[in-house]
Amino acid sequence: MITTSLQDIAHAVNGQRYGDNLTIEYVSTDTRDINAHTLFIALVGDRFDAHDFIEQAAEAGAVAAMVSKPLEFDFPHIVVADTRIALGQLATWIHQRSQTPTIGITGSCGKTTVKEMVASILSLQGQVLFTAGNFNNDIGVPLTLLRSTKEDKFAVIEMGANHIGEIAYTTQLVNPDVALVNNVAAAHLEGFGSIDGVKQAKGEIYQGLSNNGTALVNLDSYSQKWYETVLAGKNIKTFSIHDHNADFFPKNIRLNDEGQASFILCSPQGNISVTLGMIGQHNVANALAAAALSFEMGASLDDVAKGLASLQPVKGRVSAIELSKTVKLIDDSYNASVPAMKAAVDLLGSFTTTRWLILGNMAELGHESLALHRQVGEHANPFQFEHVLTYGDDTKVISEVCQGRHFATHEDMIEFILQQLQKEHKSTHTLLVKGALSSGMGKVVAALKEIYT
Repeated sequence: MITTSLQDIAHAVNGQRYGDNLTIEYVSTDTRDINAHTLFIALVGDRFDAHDFIEQAAEAGAVAAMVSKPLEFDFPHIVVADTRIALGQLATWIHQRSQTPTIGITGSCGKTTVKEMVASILSLQGQVLFTAGNFNNDIGVPLTLLRSTKEDKFAVIEMGANHIGEIAYTTQLVNPDVALVNNVAAAHLEGFGSIDGVKQAKGEIYQGLSNNGTALVNLDSYSQKWYETVLAGKNIKTFSIHDHNADFFPKNIRLNDEGQASFILCSPQGNISVTLGMIGQHNVANALAAAALSFEMGASLDDVAKGLASLQPVKGRVSAIELSKTVKLIDDSYNASVPAMKAAVDLLGSFTTTRWLILGNMAELGHESLALHRQVGEHANPFQFEHVLTYGDDTKVISEVCQGRHFATHEDMIEFILQQLQKEHKSTHTLLVKGALSSGMGKVVAALKEIYT
């Protein structure tokens, strides 16, 4: 964070300062994460009020607080109308002081992978501020922006949402120079209401583009109805897996025995051979998006090729682990949507070993959930996987369609996997584990890792 004073912060958030005008070097909303010269911001949620923990924050080393009501004890603080809104105002002010060219990324799936790819490419040119973990909501985005420094050469900010208006809000904070909707799919339908709601919500990122900003559009997932208005007057660049009229497209896609893709990247800057450091053909589309975003920041063809080749998989997102000489685990347990599930199925289908499709529920799909799970099962069935295992109410239909096995508990599933691997120990196996974070499929991954190490 750029060092500033408590009074300057009060001015930036239209607040009233009480107590000494201290130097602030760090901002936190969590009493477990207090550093020197920390300002503690007391957020209020449906089930908590951090005003109750201000004394605890002070004991942990915080030097001041931002609150929505004056404190009754002697401690430097700033009073604002709404601490959540003030958090965003402060984040925007700090980030603007860094004067860093900024990329904004959203989409139904793949946005974290694209963010990591772009950061890997741009880091070859200088320091990159980028979203850590899943800090991509209305609290996480401001906390990311507050990490801005004047040494940053680029910023790559991921924005997620589970309801209309959330990306409109965070985009106003980020004020990106380049923005991407990576794709649109059936995800978080409980909050968006329908796929049209998803399109509208994701398109909000284009509304927040800075003057003369660039909108990167996926022609394979484009919705003219929702995007035509918000793209008016913007500098538009396109990418596509299939359409060679796009600005960025691939040729000669190949998968090696490990499932890693290589291809020729075709772009306005020229063509170059690319080999991805992560597995899955679906990551070719993510790589196209990352290349296009990076070119807007001045990256070269060589930067793109080197950055994509050196990127390591994100934990829980299509990372391959050799459990033994005969057992490979593909951990994709962090999240799940319909296109991501289908991509995982396609990836597993590229292996010639004994193949295990191990799935947990997709989440927040509302009344369409059962039909969308069935759609995944119908996509998987032609592959005739040797083992299809499911956990979670709506995934049962996948097992039914694929003649697989459904389990009531993770423990029963884990026990079956281990027994079956023991029976089939002379064969080589590839196990792919995927599901929404709430489905807890990470327990299956953790158990397998523990047993084999």
